[in-house]
Amino acid sequence: MDVVVVESPAKAKTINKYLGRNFKVLASFGHVRDLPAKDGSVRPDEDFAMSWAVDTASAKRLTDIAKALKEADALILATDPDREGEAISWHVLEVLRQKKVLKDKPVSRVVFNAITKQSVLDAMANPRQIDAPLVEAYLARRALDYLVGFTLSPVLWRKLPGARSAGRVQSVALRLVCDRESEIERFIREEYWQIAALLRTPRHEGFEARLTDFEGKKLQKLDIKNRAQADNIKAMLEGASFKALSVEAKPTKRNPGPPFTTSTLQQAASSRLGFSANRTMQVAQRLYEGLDIGGETAGLITYMRTDGVQMAPEAIAAARSTIAREFGEKYLPEKPRYYANKAKNAQEAHEAIRPTDFSRLPQDVKKYLDADQARLYEMIWKRAVASQMQPAEIERTTVEIEAINGSRSAKLRAVGSVVRFDGFIAAYAEIKDEDSEDEDSKRLPEIRSGEALEREAINATQHSTEPPPRYSEASLIKKMEELGIGRPSTYAATLKTLEDREYVVIDKRKLIPHSRGRIVTAFLESFFEKYVEYDFTADLEEKLDEISDGKLAYKSVLRDFWQDFSAAIESIKELRVTDVLNALNDDLAPLLFPAREDGTDPRSCPKCGNGTLSLKLGKYGAFVGCSNYPECGYTRQLGDAANGNGDGESVEDGTKALGTDPYTKEEITLRSGRFGPYVQRGEGKEAKRSSLPKGWTTDSIDHEKALALLSLPRDVGKHPESGKMISAGLGRYGPFVLHDGTYANLESIEDVFSIGLNRAVSVIAEKQQKGPRARAGTPAALKDLGEHPDGGGNITVRDGRYGPYVNFGKINATLPKGKDPASVTVEEALALIAAKAEKDSAGGGKKPFKRGKKA
Repeated sequence: MDVVVVESPAKAKTINKYLGRNFKVLASFGHVRDLPAKDGSVRPDEDFAMSWAVDTASAKRLTDIAKALKEADALILATDPDREGEAISWHVLEVLRQKKVLKDKPVSRVVFNAITKQSVLDAMANPRQIDAPLVEAYLARRALDYLVGFTLSPVLWRKLPGARSAGRVQSVALRLVCDRESEIERFIREEYWQIAALLRTPRHEGFEARLTDFEGKKLQKLDIKNRAQADNIKAMLEGASFKALSVEAKPTKRNPGPPFTTSTLQQAASSRLGFSANRTMQVAQRLYEGLDIGGETAGLITYMRTDGVQMAPEAIAAARSTIAREFGEKYLPEKPRYYANKAKNAQEAHEAIRPTDFSRLPQDVKKYLDADQARLYEMIWKRAVASQMQPAEIERTTVEIEAINGSRSAKLRAVGSVVRFDGFIAAYAEIKDEDSEDEDSKRLPEIRSGEALEREAINATQHSTEPPPRYSEASLIKKMEELGIGRPSTYAATLKTLEDREYVVIDKRKLIPHSRGRIVTAFLESFFEKYVEYDFTADLEEKLDEISDGKLAYKSVLRDFWQDFSAAIESIKELRVTDVLNALNDDLAPLLFPAREDGTDPRSCPKCGNGTLSLKLGKYGAFVGCSNYPECGYTRQLGDAANGNGDGESVEDGTKALGTDPYTKEEITLRSGRFGPYVQRGEGKEAKRSSLPKGWTTDSIDHEKALALLSLPRDVGKHPESGKMISAGLGRYGPFVLHDGTYANLESIEDVFSIGLNRAVSVIAEKQQKGPRARAGTPAALKDLGEHPDGGGNITVRDGRYGPYVNFGKINATLPKGKDPASVTVEEALALIAAKAEKDSAGGGKKPFKRGKKA
């Protein structure tokens, strides 16, 4: 018998079915060792020696692997086919060697890009040894992240109370978000006008043409600056005669894009499905690890952490066969399509993300998947199929038009297109940028060169230039990839860290930097500029890639980095907080001291009149205060307007007015109570109130969000079977749907506002199948992580009176502050449970209540 080690129980279960009785497949549950979160885990003075620690849960897993290995013939390490997977195999092997259970038993490493029977068997037939350069690249990355985090973060804590942490990639991603916000603040709108003519052909077919030239001058976008100019041109055109000078119909081809990479999958899932990057990777992980498809367990997609854009030859052949069968021979190119990777610093050459079997059509497997899995699989299948299809054939028509009014002349242009052959669009249509103007999508009637055109109307419309849009998760990932910052395995985790640290707030899918994030970024840009530079971070990623290629020694990279970084840290240790505040006052002036409507100095104290406002640092973070303290006690939170309460009107009891209800005309306010912030409509006992859901901060609450919360619960629709109403709301244990006494939890507060009748019926049905709660008084599970590997019941995530926690049997382990309950993994839950059990057994748990004697 051979022992096979993989990462997850789901993966182990699937692979065990493929290999049979001669193999025992065990899960490591991800990484089994890590650098302890304390000083000295990486020691530069000892040539970057590292100390690794095994947590309690992983120790149990490793003991099970070691025990199984004693009776086995060989060890096969079958973790994921990337840098992290190689590292997990290396860690497992190192621990087993320390336990001295290997002896002379052969050890091999196998990798497969898809969890299918054929892929697994092929991998088993072609074993190799652990890739040392890949492991060294992992060690270098882990050491760098540790050295930056555990060296720079304490500096932040001392100089900027309230700051949470800094990170090698995290801080650069945060800088992108903050720099964009600064661009928006500095942006000055410019007025401009556009002129368009509504014209008719002699056949009475209408179309629109836009002005391009006026009196011999070619017009740029901003050339018509005011109404007077616009009215002058409009008057001229209203008395002009129009003629089509030329009509040019030019055929063009639009080629399909390559199959998905990690980055493009996260971007498409965000724009098409509304998934966060984290949610996309969770769903993709399940599709990769394997699901029961009509009695057969199989992975449905290839490995989802990849920069590769190419598919294997056999996959291309399968895709082409599917195209011919499902779409027809005319959609099949004569030769297969091949793609080259354009991403900067593309790492290990994996396949693109694709279906493992193209014959598994989305409509056929839908019944075996949940809604999110089905939608993501369909998108991956369509994109991969489209990548091998014929181009779309489009005819683009451009009409040049002349307008004559006496001695004055102008030129206009009408543009339109017709899809002559849809090609790959039949499978996967690209989504246009929501901010772009797509004139090509317009259809034009038949227009003949030289013919006179009839004027219907001349429209002059006022516009203004717009600031660049805030980043969404998708667009930030795209930008990070363009700059070479981070890697596929880091994108989702980096964004999650920024949100968990409360450095950014996500509002309507846009990333808005919190004042805390702005201050941290300004501090790093002022005193550690090199380490948040985009090129520096990208160059470091290139060096890590060269290590994985065996071209660089990893310790030489660490030495070069540490020499400069440690010197920078030393130089700032003696920096006075006053110097920090002065620098931040200048860098963050638009945030700290917004312009006042009356034109007075935004830094003058509105309370005492002769003091100067400045950034101050307190125990709980930064705020703006008067220089005349303690004589003048004026303070306000960052980002609030000069009146002391931001966009809302300041109210005597410290609440913030958000506006009025459009129906009841009652005032809506944001308040802080015994159990945290809440919104309220009206006053007195009859006032409607709603607490802020988890993840929503007071900074992000506006009139629209407050109205949405106060509208809960909302009616979703009547159940098709019972005829009784299904409602969605926010309760003690989080967002839910309710039908006829049955409560079912929803994943997020956004689901409460968006869930439709079909999904609500499905969620209720799933809850009814699971049965009632285990015992009265136990909060409903927010998430079920499945059975504990050692047996004894399921592991669940719940929300109790004192916050979310992990439950297993009689063990309740509180989640770390800021941890999203929906994102808890099995590995994290096991570690928390083990730590709590160990604490309780050592006497650190709750002490039993002892009743005192009566007097």
